[in-house]
Amino acid sequence: MSWSMARLIRPTLLLVLFCAQSSRAFSPSFPYGTGNKVRGVNLGGWLVLEPWITPSLFDDTGNSAIVDEWTFCQYQSKSVAQSKLQAHWNSWITEQDFSDIAAAGLNHVRLPIGHWAWDVSGGEPYVQGQLTYLRKAVGWASSHGLKLVIDLHGAPGSQNGPAGYYSSQLLNAARQYWKDSYGNIRYPYGTSQQSNTVELIHDAFQGLPYWTNFMPAPAYQGVAIDTHIYQVFSDAENARSQQQHIDSACANGAELASFNKNQLWSIVGEWTTAMTDCAKYLNGRGVGSRYDGSYDGESAVGSCSGKTGSISQLSSSYKTFLRKMYEAQTSTFEQGSGWIMWTWKAENAADWTYQDGLNGGWIPHSPTDREYPSICG
Repeated sequence: MSWSMARLIRPTLLLVLFCAQSSRAFSPSFPYGTGNKVRGVNLGGWLVLEPWITPSLFDDTGNSAIVDEWTFCQYQSKSVAQSKLQAHWNSWITEQDFSDIAAAGLNHVRLPIGHWAWDVSGGEPYVQGQLTYLRKAVGWASSHGLKLVIDLHGAPGSQNGPAGYYSSQLLNAARQYWKDSYGNIRYPYGTSQQSNTVELIHDAFQGLPYWTNFMPAPAYQGVAIDTHIYQVFSDAENARSQQQHIDSACANGAELASFNKNQLWSIVGEWTTAMTDCAKYLNGRGVGSRYDGSYDGESAVGSCSGKTGSISQLSSSYKTFLRKMYEAQTSTFEQGSGWIMWTWKAENAADWTYQDGLNGGWIPHSPTDREYPSICG
């Protein structure tokens, strides 16, 4: 999850699930849209760098101008950038992570990757090598019974700024692209043979109702929509009380249920248990948080103490809230087709990570266990 990148780039993306090929009738290898729910986690910060997930990679450069993967490669020699990234790719996610994810009762992994893994154009500083690890991830997912979502997390063009004058053109282009792509995805070997790959589109931050009657069945089969639900990226959201955060999460249920039943399979592909933007570099390297007023001189809601950092740095009351927020969101999102939490691990943002949640006790080792079964009424 890269907030600055998301505003401009994600509306143009096509996301697909890696599934095995089948013939004739469409029958995905996971029963989407049924009582079997998507329960998964993102592997953020692995094949696309994000400074808030691995701040040490950026701090260790000693260069404050290095704020993302572009500048990581731009302001270091190619050999240095390649060496550091290779070491990171080798160690940040391994097969043990896939084993742990499966052991936690999850069934999906979403893997963000940038376009530069396939193609580096003239003038772009990126280094490559990510595809080796994508292939490893496919094998590890298969070995541990996990479905793998390949998330094109960075497309060509700027990663900074909303460029609002261009947004309607992007939306129209994306809508047409997804329709044009459907035939290639559904019939990669000609009309006599179907694949069972699911076409997963993003809602382009327009909300689900915008996509009503888009690519409807039976003309289109196996199409799902990915919506992201966060409560930390505005002043108003940061000012909410804990109960208001929970109530807001619960309020999404009816829309998800209706759209999932009557339109497209609906998956919440990014969300967090965190209630603030306090995590270091979450809003960008060197940028503060709205919550404590260090973001662009805004008024503080409160102190970030006890609300970010390692497991031991989180207050006991905040950990109790994180459990409630986990249960409120997962039970709500399962009124649709399910959820994929952001993210599996981070160096120093425990309230954002599934791994720390398991180790810290606010995420259950079985995702259906409930301490607050009536939290949404």
